[in-house]
Amino acid sequence: MATLKIYVLSDALGETAEAVARAAASQFNGGDVEIRRVSHVGDQSRLAVILQDVQREHAALFYTLVDESLRRWVREEAERRGIPAVDVLGPAMEALSRLTRRPPRMRPGLIRQLDEAYFRRMEAIEFAVRFDDGREGEGLEQADAVLLGVSRSSKTPIAMYLAHRGYKVANIPLVPETPLPKALEKVPRHKIVGLTIRPDKLREIRQERLKVLGKGDLSYADMGRILEEIRYANRVFQELGCPVIDVTYKAVEESAQEVLKWVKGRGDGS
Repeated sequence: MATLKIYVLSDALGETAEAVARAAASQFNGGDVEIRRVSHVGDQSRLAVILQDVQREHAALFYTLVDESLRRWVREEAERRGIPAVDVLGPAMEALSRLTRRPPRMRPGLIRQLDEAYFRRMEAIEFAVRFDDGREGEGLEQADAVLLGVSRSSKTPIAMYLAHRGYKVANIPLVPETPLPKALEKVPRHKIVGLTIRPDKLREIRQERLKVLGKGDLSYADMGRILEEIRYANRVFQELGCPVIDVTYKAVEESAQEVLKWVKGRGDGS
């Protein structure tokens, strides 16, 4: 049996139409198919030339065009030329338009933009996990923001909140006995933000943490130790000249927005 020939036309990349064409072709001819994809087609004159090729090669046509007038023209022209044609996107958009009672946005490539946003978000989440609590230093300079603070000052929740919005955020715990990682020197200063919290609130949080763990170093929730850690953190913030956000009575979302305000604002030189 001869090879199936299929042309794929799109005003974007045409990945969706090609996937549908390959899925359909796999049901015939053992999947022996030749697909020619023509992307970013947006004018009738170019479409006319392509349809001539499709007709000459006795091929089928799969197309995804968001412009309604172009879709209609291709449909009518394919019918006139006797070309087997499939409008991959049109019927779906028309059905959803009837359901929502709203017209489509008519912007090619939106699905790819959504995919790119998804992968950006996944990459940011992986980054936040990798650089959580100073676990790794190599590549720290790739962060959109680096959070510094004592233990239980909301560093991880804020980093993960921002990661789900596509921002790469690392966090580093401040412990008097542990020097700052050398990799921090590579991070632009405008990306560094300090987090602080009231000692009494921190003690309460740490006491609850010890209860959950059922064991641990009792000095972790000792007020003397907490004050020592906060004094050390304040010295670090002062030396770095970084902004400091008090998270004591703030929701994670609110603190995250403040982090972005500082990072974006100082990054723009304001």
